[in-house]
Order: sequence, then C-alpha cells, then structure tokens
Amino acid sequence: MIKFSLICREGHEFEAWFKSGAAYETQTARAQVVCPCCGSHDVDKAVMAPAVAKRAGSGRKAGSPKMPALTPEQVQLLRKVRDEVHAKAEYVGGKFAEEARKIHFNETAPRGIYGEASADEVKELAEDGIPFLPVPRLPEDLN
Repeated sequence: MIKFSLICREGHEFEAWFKSGAAYETQTARAQVVCPCCGSHDVDKAVMAPAVAKRAGSGRKAGSPKMPALTPEQVQLLRKVRDEVHAKAEYVGGKFAEEARKIHFNETAPRGIYGEASADEVKELAEDGIPFLPVPRLPEDLN
C-alpha cells in the first residue's frame, strides 16, 4: 500500500491510499479518484515529503497517525461532511466491506452507505479498486 498526497484542479489537497503506483494510475485514468471537497475527477499527485522513521524511544512509533491541528473552519467543514453522510447514506455497521462489494459488483441496488471496516477489509477494498472514503473524524470523536 502507498499513500499519495493529491490535489484537484480547484487546489483542494487530500490523501488517498493505493495498492501501488500503477493502481493509482489506473484509477485516475478511469476517473475513479475524486476530490472529497468538490467532486472533481481532475486529480494529480501533490508534492510529498518522504516518510522518515523515528528512532526507537523517540515517542511516536514510525508510521503511526497523528491528527494535524485543524482550524475552526476546517472542523466546521468536516462536521458538515460527516452530517451529510449520516443524513443521506445508510448505516451498515460492520458489514461495510461486504455491502460495498455488493454495490460495486451490482449485486444490490446502488446507494450511499457508511459503517466500519477493519484495516484488512479497507486494504482489500482498495486493492480491488472499490471506491470509498473514510467518514471524517472530528476532534471530539478522538476523546
């Protein structure tokens, strides 16, 4: 798995995980990579800093996520996105990966869904080219 920093034609920056660089190229060519802010399919790789592992005993483990400081406006926007997802999509709980596959392979009616998935399930969905985005986590969700 590889994480790319991406930018759309409107200048919105975001990150996405892909099985490989080739998987990114394939999904971009098929217009499967979408800006979560404006819905644009005109997406390119942004400039990225290399990931550097920290020394043992330096506090954070290398590769562990760290929530960046958010402005009040960013928190408000994330809250709006989350509220829209909750209002317009069906909660499927721990069956998210299963339901996403059924929708992707036309085994059930297309609809918006949200729920939970394990790290392995997320990896498999990405490897299979099944589009999904995480519901934004807000600072209060991390308490």
